[in-house]
Amino acid sequence: MAVILLVEDNEMNRDMLSRRLTRKSHTVLLAQDGQQAVDMAIEHKPDIILMDMSLPIKDGWEASKEIKANPSTEDIPIIALTAHAMEGDKQNAIEAGCVDYDTKPIDLPRLLKKIDHWTTT
Repeated sequence: MAVILLVEDNEMNRDMLSRRLTRKSHTVLLAQDGQQAVDMAIEHKPDIILMDMSLPIKDGWEASKEIKANPSTEDIPIIALTAHAMEGDKQNAIEAGCVDYDTKPIDLPRLLKKIDHWTTT
C-alpha cells in the first residue's frame, strides 16, 4: 500500500484519519505544520501527501508550492484537504500544485479512491 504523509494540525483529526488509513494497510507519516510537511516530503519521499490547507507556521498553500518547486519532490501527488468549500478553493489548490481536492469532514471511501487513483497512475 501507499506511504502517506498526512499534514494536519488538529490532533483529533490527525489521530482519527491516521488510524483509519493505517487500518487500510497504508503507512502514515505525520506532520503538524507546513514547514514540517516540506521537510518530511524531502526526507521521506512519500507516495502521496494529504495536505490540510489551514496550517500554522506555513499554510498548506505555500507548503504545496514549495514541495512542487523542489525537483526532488515535484512528482509527489498532493491532495488538498480543507473545511473550506468556497467557490474557487479547488482551483486555488490546483494552482498551488495539488492534483486533487477533498473537503472535511472526510468521506473515507471517497478519499481512499482518490489515494488509490493518484498512487497507481
